[in-house]
Amino acid sequence: MPGTGTLINVIAIILGGFFGLLFGKSLSERHRDTLCKACGICVLFIGISGALEGMLKITEGSLKSSGTMLIIASLAIGALIGEIINIEDRFENFGEWLKMKTGNAKDKDFVEGFVTASLTVCIGAMAIVGAIEDGILGDYSVLAAKAVLDLIIIMVMTCSLGKGCAFSAIPVAALQGSVTLLSNFIKPIMTEEALMNLSVVGSILIFCVGLNLVWGKKIRVANLLPSIIVAVAAAFLPFEL
Repeated sequence: MPGTGTLINVIAIILGGFFGLLFGKSLSERHRDTLCKACGICVLFIGISGALEGMLKITEGSLKSSGTMLIIASLAIGALIGEIINIEDRFENFGEWLKMKTGNAKDKDFVEGFVTASLTVCIGAMAIVGAIEDGILGDYSVLAAKAVLDLIIIMVMTCSLGKGCAFSAIPVAALQGSVTLLSNFIKPIMTEEALMNLSVVGSILIFCVGLNLVWGKKIRVANLLPSIIVAVAAAFLPFEL
């Protein structure tokens, strides 16, 4: 049934949040801080590996890089659009509203946990490809694999950043559910090149999330989200960036 993959993913995130809260209660502030930084380092390397996988290619026996102009153009244009729309503040306002409505008004880390976790589990090609395959073919294997990864990521994040991380299930349900519903319209757009562009730029945004986890909030990552749309659109240009 279409949507099964997203349902599995949402349940996995909720379970990750539950186990994270369960284990997190026994950790001191010092332990949580170290765990948060360790999680950030993991996210950094997930982002680095994803970006390099798309940028580096072996040509005629030598390693060559590509996509530099794609990254510069996508991030520059995307950041400008994101700042004009001010996605970060809108995301945080939704997090504040969610915090009040769920009775977590006294949780100072709720919004940070919600925003950080949401960006980590929503950005990436697996969410888009998996949701499209779920909608068109009824194949939820990609989203099931993503669910296992998300369960572990959210569990660790919840230990350090609190219960706000578990509510990242909401944007995941909204994003992947929408893609599944619109999969017949989206599939022709998601060519091999478009998915590669999405993966490279998305991985860089994941890297930025890791930077914020390790060194505190330095980058307004949500305002960079339009970069992914710009990267996908670049696949249809008559010239290569």
